[in-house]
Amino acid sequence: MADPTPIPLQVWCPHVTVACVVADGDRFLMVEEEVNGRLAYNQPAGHLDDRESLATAAVRETLEETGWTVSLEHLIGIHQWRSTEHGDGVVRFSFAARAVSHDATRRLDDGIRRALWLTRDEIAALGDKLRSPLVLLSIDAWLAGQRHSLDLLHSLLVEDSYP
Repeated sequence: MADPTPIPLQVWCPHVTVACVVADGDRFLMVEEEVNGRLAYNQPAGHLDDRESLATAAVRETLEETGWTVSLEHLIGIHQWRSTEHGDGVVRFSFAARAVSHDATRRLDDGIRRALWLTRDEIAALGDKLRSPLVLLSIDAWLAGQRHSLDLLHSLLVEDSYP
């Protein structure tokens, strides 16, 4: 008689992340963070939580890492990459967002040293201190005018509104 126990499928699952390109004139909102014992620079970014929409995650991560409340304006792009930090695949949804308000007293996420505003040239000069090549890729896509409607995103999740 055959064993009725189903065989579990091995399914590859990438890390799903979100990031926000927030521009103020020629400067972009960045975070300085400690990652695996080194100082790195990134856009406000992080992982999608279970039962959370991509848009909600992007707004949440930006607030948690910078103290800035933002309003999403566009989807810049969806980027696939293999992380040099952990070796896993990453699918990153990059958004363009407008800064709405700042809470300078808000405690930032663990590992985040500070939020700062830098020009594209200052960001490029950071070289290997950038958390990933997706930082400049998404800024350059935004500078080139790459903007897609947020109407491309659909979430069938029941979630609490954020913030």
